[in-house]
Amino acid sequence: MDPVTHGIIGASASQSFSTQKEHRYAAVTGLLAAMLADLDILISDASDPLLNIEIHRQFSHSLIFIPVGALLAAGILWWFMRQKISFKKVYLFSLLGYATSGIVDSLTSYGTKLLWPFIDERFSWNIISVFDPLFSLGVLIAVGLAFYYSNNKIAQFAWAWMLLYLLFGMIQQERGKDVAKSLANQRNHQIEELVVKPTIGNIFLWSIRYKTTDTLYADGLHLMSLTAPTIYEGSAAPLLDWKKKYRSYQGTTLYNDIKRFDTLSDGYLIQHPEHPNIIGDGRYAMLPTALNPLWGIKIDTTNAEMHVPFKTFRNPTSNVRSNFLNMLLGRNHTFTR
Repeated sequence: MDPVTHGIIGASASQSFSTQKEHRYAAVTGLLAAMLADLDILISDASDPLLNIEIHRQFSHSLIFIPVGALLAAGILWWFMRQKISFKKVYLFSLLGYATSGIVDSLTSYGTKLLWPFIDERFSWNIISVFDPLFSLGVLIAVGLAFYYSNNKIAQFAWAWMLLYLLFGMIQQERGKDVAKSLANQRNHQIEELVVKPTIGNIFLWSIRYKTTDTLYADGLHLMSLTAPTIYEGSAAPLLDWKKKYRSYQGTTLYNDIKRFDTLSDGYLIQHPEHPNIIGDGRYAMLPTALNPLWGIKIDTTNAEMHVPFKTFRNPTSNVRSNFLNMLLGRNHTFTR
């Protein structure tokens, strides 16, 4: 989730357990502690581009690291607050704020290693976008009013808003799964793996990705109301059998990096349609109906012992923006790719 939303959620957690006298210190502490976990984005190695992606949402977001992360935050913040509030309270507020980071991220896509190092699995509930302004606005209003009036009861309204919003997201997702299964049945497809997740910035336009045999299918789904959903049938692309294609490179850095990226992409690897030397993550595209990956790795078989470069392909052209807006508004429209 975006850093600002992380921060205000952390603030709402610490505010909810503060007295009126310590309320504003609690808010600042919870806000900054919640944002601390995402500093893992700074861990990188220029010679190994995939390291940064592997580390993000890993140890710093795991449940077992919460007391450690809170201690780091408290150690820094208490230096500025030591004459106003005890270290014990700063640590408590840091703990409440930091604890929200990994849990909130797991509600989005991409995945969070909540149980690292015991289980090396990324948890992704896919019920809210990594950036959802409506969700964030509700939290911000409650946190801001609670801060202004130094009232922890108002801060608790933020949690009521979050729970209701996330519950709605779960309902939307279940509706999306039902539609995906119906679509697959109409096409005589047997779904092997399915991902249904909201598109960026909203909870009404959803992306469907499902695997069947050796093919990945993409569709869009508008779920604004409880009436019949609007379906936007999209693209299909063959899944990349990278183990077969790059069998002769086993043991090389190239092969190992493809394997790492396959793990990070949860096995949704496809060839980028516009870049033949790019292996992309088929779960993410600018449009829910498209299979033009937002990111991927560049393959160079002439340098098999070099780490693969990581490339991004975010190009919101006017055509892409227009198509996205039409789908977001639920318009029946013929889309161009």
